[in-house]
Formats: sequence, C-alpha cells, structure tokens
Amino acid sequence: MSESSESPAVPSVSIVLPVYDERESLPALVDELLVAVAGLGRSAEILLVDDDSTDGTREWIRDAVRRSAGLRGILLDRHEGQSAAFAAGFARARGDVIVTMDADGQNDPADLPGLLAAIDEGADVVSGVRAARHDTWRRRASSRFANRVRQLVLGDSIADIGCSLKAYRRSAVEGVPFFRGSHRYLAAFCQLRGARVAELPVHHRPRRHGRSKYGIADRLWAGLSDLAGARWLKSRLHASRVQEVHHA
Repeated sequence: MSESSESPAVPSVSIVLPVYDERESLPALVDELLVAVAGLGRSAEILLVDDDSTDGTREWIRDAVRRSAGLRGILLDRHEGQSAAFAAGFARARGDVIVTMDADGQNDPADLPGLLAAIDEGADVVSGVRAARHDTWRRRASSRFANRVRQLVLGDSIADIGCSLKAYRRSAVEGVPFFRGSHRYLAAFCQLRGARVAELPVHHRPRRHGRSKYGIADRLWAGLSDLAGARWLKSRLHASRVQEVHHA
C-alpha cells in the first residue's frame, strides 16, 4: 500500500468574543477580524456572544450576522459575566481550534496567524503575553500579583493569564468545567491536565471607546476569591491523555 501524499487537513477555527455593552468598539473590531480571517487560509467563524447588553449591541449583532456569513450571534437572556459567555461560545463553536479574545479592541486580530502557527507546530494551548500593556501601573501591578499568587497556588506556568487572546485545540479544552470566574483559569486547567502550552508575545492596544467593566479591586478580589475553588478543582481534574486506535 503506497503512502498518501495528501497533506494533513488545516484545522478550522472558531473565534469566540464575549460581548457586553461594546456597541462603539464592536463594528471596527469585527471589520478587522473579517479581514484577518480572510487571510488565514482556513475555514473560520466568528462567534459574538452577547451577555445581555443594554446599549444596542444586541441589535447591532443581529444586523451584522444577517450581512455576513462569517459571523454567528449568540444572545444570552441575562447578564452572567465573561465565563458564562465563553461557556456558551465554546459549546457552540464548530472549529478544531478555538480562539478567545476581548471585544473592546485591545486585542489585535493581526496576532491570529502567530497563534495558529504555534498550534500547527504542536502546541495544544497558545497563551498571549501582553508585551507592552496600555494600562495604568496599578492595573499592571495587580495583574503581576494575581498571576504570581495563582502560580504558587495551582502550580501552572502561565505568565499572563489575564490576556484573553488565547488559542486552544478542541481536544485540549474539552471536558474542562466552566464555572463563574473560570475563564481566568482555563489555560491553567488545560496545562494541569497535560496540555502542551506555548506562550506568545502579542500586541495590547489602548481602549478607544467606553471603559473597562471591572475596576482593579473587582478583578483582583474576584480572581483571588475564585482561586480556592480552582485549587479544589485542580485536585479533581483527570490528567490522562487519550489516544484512539482505529481499524486500518
């Protein structure tokens, strides 16, 4: 039997954006994403998961989805936070690779090819590291503190878990439980289950519209309060890697 000369299929991509009151930021970001996706050389979809916005975002998503086949809209019927939005997006994503990013425009769609190249090279999870952050020194300091505490408690090595720009093989993230606040720990849980993690410097752009939905104290104390639950969950995670064997 001769060996097949066909190259491996290029994995398809789902880009999941949790959205809450981002009517001003979303149009320009989606335009950028559609251009970036068109140049990826693989099938891709963009999932806009609205967490019960009240500023006209939901109406904009409905109209945008009607105009573009590359967009999918997921509308939650009550405001439950980023973890709930990510959970809804992951559950409905069709891609072999799931990319996450924020909807405020601070993550740069131009970084998508680098994330996917690292996946193609063998990583199960690619975690963005904001090399030059456009945040106040207080926010940067609180982020460094929270990252260090989390690393000490969980034993993971993710440098910038607060950066939403990440890519996951579906096989690496399947079965990881979602709970309130779990989006902060998703990459860490994957690593603790044995996933191969690569880290990649990514751009971090100034926010052009609106303001952050969370203050420094909100992020810091919410993250730390969730850490006890994350530590408990770590002790319950299955870390086995599964390989299927098929009939020739």
